[in-house]
Amino acid sequence: MAAGADLSCPFTVLESGCNREDTAEDENLENVRQLANGKPPRHLSVMRHSVGSARFLAASDFESDVGIFGSKSPDERSEFVPVFRSGSCAERGPKQYMEDEHICIDNLAEHCGTMVGCPHSGAFYGVFDGHGGTDAALFVRDNILRFIVEDLHFPASVENAIKSAFLKADYEFADASSLDISSGTTALTALIFGRTMFVANAGDCRAVLGKRGRAIELSKDHKPNCTSERLRIEKLGGVVYDGYLNGQLSVARALGDWHMKGPKGSACPLSAEPELQETDLTEDDEFLIMGCDGLWDVMSSQCAVTIARKELMLHNDPERCSRELVREALKRNSCDNLTVIIVCFSEDPPPRIEIPPSRVRRSISAEGLNLLKGALDCNA
Repeated sequence: MAAGADLSCPFTVLESGCNREDTAEDENLENVRQLANGKPPRHLSVMRHSVGSARFLAASDFESDVGIFGSKSPDERSEFVPVFRSGSCAERGPKQYMEDEHICIDNLAEHCGTMVGCPHSGAFYGVFDGHGGTDAALFVRDNILRFIVEDLHFPASVENAIKSAFLKADYEFADASSLDISSGTTALTALIFGRTMFVANAGDCRAVLGKRGRAIELSKDHKPNCTSERLRIEKLGGVVYDGYLNGQLSVARALGDWHMKGPKGSACPLSAEPELQETDLTEDDEFLIMGCDGLWDVMSSQCAVTIARKELMLHNDPERCSRELVREALKRNSCDNLTVIIVCFSEDPPPRIEIPPSRVRRSISAEGLNLLKGALDCNA
């Protein structure tokens, strides 16, 4: 993170310095009273060890009882129509070669043109983390959207169309005689129609939604050591050795890598089938972060959302925001290629979250503590 960065974005910033004198008063009552008066809580030790005099409070702790300025009613929120703006950054990092690929399409109608079956509204984004060369990542990037919209299930069943498209991309790549079919790639895509977003993932890239400062993970990292993946691998005759699938690959799902797969259609420990997450966007959903594992190896999801929100509040530029996340990952000694996409759902920057005056007495919840840990992680 850049020197002097202000991590106040998803939190209310309390301007006064930290009072280090503890008292014997009731902790919950006193903490809330201190916050209401614009002062830091006296008994939250994790706050005392934060760098600088600013202190943060998770706004979600007050949302249910007192509301947040600028928040919409349920009826108003249902009318939300997202506007798609994206920016991306890709860096080779300390590795010898760049094997990542990505795609950003803010306007599907404009991109698809006369492509049969392509919807007339929406957006599409993807991150493809290649290994063993770039052939697989390039092939999937160039073909995955076409395979989705041309699938027989589309648009009646978008989920089935996406799953079928991932498998078709895998099989078509195996038949591409001019390409190195032993190369492989993970694949993370986000297909959005109006307010409905479908995130599909096969591998260890990750999609994280920024929801008024909170990080909501929309994908699961498919690592061989993950319990569910390990059980699937072992059931199909594979092994996990020192965190690697069959001692060779650090992911449990990928497209390509046909030197590790059996005949087409056969069950294989290395799967190309994605997991899907469907989300209905609301006005609280401010942006989406899509990144390869080079980002998430050195940064938590909450920390990335905290940094991204702060950047967007400063300049409202998703391109600059993605560059800042890559720069921060490099500062944290990421040892992999780095690719980050930021997708904003509004023309406006994220609003500052403020807590209105209230007599409601509440302690900080477990969710609030998690947000605080995310902010402190960014400051570490």
